[in-house]
Amino acid sequence: MPEISRFFGIVIRMYFDDHEPPHFQAIYGGTEAQVGIDPIMVFEGQLPYRAVSMVLEWAALHQRELMLDWRRLQSGHPAQRIEPLK
Repeated sequence: MPEISRFFGIVIRMYFDDHEPPHFQAIYGGTEAQVGIDPIMVFEGQLPYRAVSMVLEWAALHQRELMLDWRRLQSGHPAQRIEPLK
């Protein structure tokens, strides 16, 4: 599963053969959540409040890039790295 970004201890990954709707995994400590890209929302799993706030902020800033990576991976191409939250 390609890692597409990392910030403040949060790892963002996207599976190349994952199911619809478009989403990514956010991993922090021992927790993990699946986050939808459009709309941006946590739809499975759980992260600490501060981590989920940062993930949602980052996703809003990079929604277009996330959707492009989703499409790349679904068509068999590698994902591109996305700038971390600063």
